Amino acid sequence: MTRVALISSKGLMTHEVQMTPERKTMSTRAIQTLKKAQLPFEVITYTHKEKGAAFAAQAMGFPLERTVKTLIADLGGRRYMAALLPGNTQLDLKKLARVFHTKHASMADTPTTERLTGYLVGGISPFGLKQPLESVIDSPIMNYETVVINGGRRGVMLKIAPSDILLALKCAVAEIGR
Repeated sequence: MTRVALISSKGLMTHEVQMTPERKTMSTRAIQTLKKAQLPFEVITYTHKEKGAAFAAQAMGFPLERTVKTLIADLGGRRYMAALLPGNTQLDLKKLARVFHTKHASMADTPTTERLTGYLVGGISPFGLKQPLESVIDSPIMNYETVVINGGRRGVMLKIAPSDILLALKCAVAEIGR
């Protein structure tokens, strides 16, 4: 276990997280995808007790704005996409619809999300999706040297550079949050 210190408005907090180089034996489709692309990342595990970026950030001791969540949106006409946002941001569906040149967008329901991604909600990674989806990353994410993003299993996160997310996903960057 590694002890991580985080300074926040609540003062100094420390958390214990398991940080392992990507070479370790843990494997998900997301990890396999990044290995195949030869992109650098670290695997971070924590005890998953509830869904959501806020819980993951707190459990790992990472700032919420550097904890990236992956949301699946329905663009209509059986067209779906993945939106990557900071954990402290909500998806603005009107902005998303404009980016994808469609009249409206809505959140995909849980069964559809799990069917498209092959991952359980709370463990959805944009890497290694069961069905490839167009993706867009919220522009503020690009301001950080590294972020953490789900590794394809609840309690598994990947520490990775936003530029490497772009390389892996070949996605657009746009302001889609509020």
